[in-house]
Amino acid sequence: MLLAAGRGERMRPLTDHTPKPLLQAGGKSLIVWHIENMAKAGICDLVINHAYLGSQIEAALGDGNQFGIRIRYSAENPVLETAGGIANALPLLGDAPFAVINSDIYCDYDFVQLPEFAAALGASGDTAHLVLVNNPEYHPNGDFGLISGRVANNTATLTFSGIGIYQPELFANIPRGTIAPLAPLLRTQIALGKVSGEHYRGRWLDVGTPQRLEKLDNELRSQHNVTHV
Repeated sequence: MLLAAGRGERMRPLTDHTPKPLLQAGGKSLIVWHIENMAKAGICDLVINHAYLGSQIEAALGDGNQFGIRIRYSAENPVLETAGGIANALPLLGDAPFAVINSDIYCDYDFVQLPEFAAALGASGDTAHLVLVNNPEYHPNGDFGLISGRVANNTATLTFSGIGIYQPELFANIPRGTIAPLAPLLRTQIALGKVSGEHYRGRWLDVGTPQRLEKLDNELRSQHNVTHV
């Protein structure tokens, strides 16, 4: 599942007429970078939630055929926040563990690992697996700790990347259409010792402001020899 329902307030005025996931960096929209990387990893069945200007997202991505995958959509009105959005999409996500990724991040994380972690999660009894990264300068206080492969609440040495794998049962008690944040749900599961994690040290960026988007755009254009039009 790719999360694409946010309003993108910090990105204004860029998001006044364009949904944040369709903002471009390096000649491609942020969400397309994820879709193409998933397709390369053999992940071919995606669910995308949307709310603000969601029709633009569906028009741009269609049914996924252009990427060699299948895309289904979960529309929200109002925006249901992360846990609420996932719960609303459960009928499309199935009964097995699934990955959820924020569409407004950029990373070179190898998505081929996601099915492996999902299979391991299904056999472990854990309810979630989180990918954590070093605390960026704009989020110095972090979110969680990581001790021997287990996510911890009592330290915040790392930041949640926006990449996680979850058991469907984690969201089963959230009624569809309910606004519900993810963090309290995760902290409860972490306290129960049911959340594993990993520390990813590769390229990762929360593309949360016009300045970060511009920086990423310049980096990607340089790496891929893409010129400005």
